[in-house]
Amino acid sequence: MNLDSENLTLKPLSFDELDTNYINWLNDADTCKYNSHGDAVYTRKMAEEFIENIQKSKNCEVWAVYLKSHNHHIGNISLQNIDFKNRQAEIAYLFGEKQYWGRGYATEASKILIKRAFEDLKLHRLYFGTHIDNIAMQKVGEKLGFQKEGLLKDAQYKNGKYNDIVRYGLIQQERERERERLICQLYKFLNIVKTQAYYFKHISKNCCQDFIWQQFLCT
Repeated sequence: MNLDSENLTLKPLSFDELDTNYINWLNDADTCKYNSHGDAVYTRKMAEEFIENIQKSKNCEVWAVYLKSHNHHIGNISLQNIDFKNRQAEIAYLFGEKQYWGRGYATEASKILIKRAFEDLKLHRLYFGTHIDNIAMQKVGEKLGFQKEGLLKDAQYKNGKYNDIVRYGLIQQERERERERLICQLYKFLNIVKTQAYYFKHISKNCCQDFIWQQFLCT
């Protein structure tokens, strides 16, 4: 089973991904700057064992993220530590194709997986933790509606020092409220556009110029 959005396809991670750049990502200093990898060389055998284990797992889903336009494997996204009793899971990311960083694909892939977590798996809560200096990851979380829940002091040892981890969480009901808020904002925007279109259609050129000037002053 694959999961799709406008630009991306998520496929269950398989041995096919061993022939992409996947293993190289886990040996790249930039890609592993804030995650738990990079302390030792990651080998093909290690990747094979990982894929074999997650294919058998009932509490972990790892999805390979493919860019539809090029059928290019650009990253992985996962639901791990799935706890069906407490209906929660951790969401994790690994995007290694640097030429696609900063284009919103982590956010887009997250929306697909969040939808699966809440609607298909009937989970109640999602969470993640990230290095305190990983501002990009924190911005992705906040854009998706995750709330900062706390700080774990010295929770990660990396690059010869202890680092703080920021924890974020997303509750299913909060996601629904945020979606309703955005829908309301959209309707308000459409009503403004509709009103302004009518205004421009029925007033003189001079009045149009006055209207535009007033809009400029209000921005």
